[in-house]
Amino acid sequence: MCTTCGCGGGEATIEGRALLMPRNKKRISSVAQSGYRLPGRDHGSLGAVHAPDMTAERVLRIEEDILADNAAQAAENRSRMVARGLFALNFVSSPGSGKTTLLVDTVSRWAGRTQLAVVEGDQQTANDAERIRAAGAPAVQINTGKGCHLDARMVGQALDQLASEQHLPQNGLLLIENVGNLVCPAAFDLGEAHKVVILSVTEGEDKPLKYPDMFRAADLLLVSKMDLLPYLEFNVDTAIRYARQIRPDLPVICVSSKTGEGCDAWLAWLEAGCAAVQGRAG
Repeated sequence: MCTTCGCGGGEATIEGRALLMPRNKKRISSVAQSGYRLPGRDHGSLGAVHAPDMTAERVLRIEEDILADNAAQAAENRSRMVARGLFALNFVSSPGSGKTTLLVDTVSRWAGRTQLAVVEGDQQTANDAERIRAAGAPAVQINTGKGCHLDARMVGQALDQLASEQHLPQNGLLLIENVGNLVCPAAFDLGEAHKVVILSVTEGEDKPLKYPDMFRAADLLLVSKMDLLPYLEFNVDTAIRYARQIRPDLPVICVSSKTGEGCDAWLAWLEAGCAAVQGRAG
């Protein structure tokens, strides 16, 4: 369940099987699904969705409990991945930005460098995981149901799934594609080394100003679909300037999976990250 919209409710699955949920989280999710609203509060504000007879202070405690549970699980995930020398990235963006296409292209270009696996997050279908497997990498599909983001417990169980299939990389890459959403995924640490935010040239340059939490949380901005730029009125410099108003030191790589623009820089960034994590693991 996210901190603002009350999404979730125990419908998430991994490879078609229900995810294991802690008892308190089931209770919290069912509370959120009651749909009760505090008088005078808009959807998205603290306490917008909660059960009758609950004070704002109680709602705050529930939200703190959710994030504390997630933070603890994220710390476990991070320790586990660093111990294996895994450079883990959390890809976040709006729907349709080209995340999956970029990951498929990255899998192909990364071949022969290190081991690699992918965790796919979508509300429904296994379409993206199937695309990743067809490109040559193991993938685990998480379906979040009504949920609008991945959380650390989901990713922890995906790691278990990869390990059980002997597909969890050693000294390699783990790429996590989050649900398309520029709001809730910003609040949830999955145990990744970095969040990578993708902004396509088919979107508005002002996305960073509209969704500042996500761009503030990211450690790299990929401007995608650069091959479409001649056909659009998207100003790359303006988009980057807006992003750096939110996070002044945000690195940016402009990429196109169609033409290969920026792919060498992207792969070099990945290689540097892998070397850093493997140095800590060693």
